[in-house]
Amino acid sequence: MAEVIGPRLYGCCNCRNHVALHDDVISKAFQGRNGRAFLFSHAMNIAIGPKEDRQLMTGLHTVADVYCSDCREVLGWKYERAYEETQKYKEGKFILEKSKIVKDNW
Repeated sequence: MAEVIGPRLYGCCNCRNHVALHDDVISKAFQGRNGRAFLFSHAMNIAIGPKEDRQLMTGLHTVADVYCSDCREVLGWKYERAYEETQKYKEGKFILEKSKIVKDNW
């Protein structure tokens, strides 16, 4: 009998709602508000807050906080706009803080 292996996922640390696929990790070398963070190309089962300009380590960005759609835990943010040319690759991508997500189906 063959074992069915699904995608490796990340879930909300609070309610385990699936919020991202491991295959969508672009980088694990980012800094969040509370320590290490991962840059993802996509996120799911999230709600996005209002846009605001924020001065981050790499310059000024327009970002929107990202919340779990089930329990409303703040998980990170979405890059809406980067003002520095070297940071444009982040636009439309998501930061999820390592302390706010858990591995699921590994």
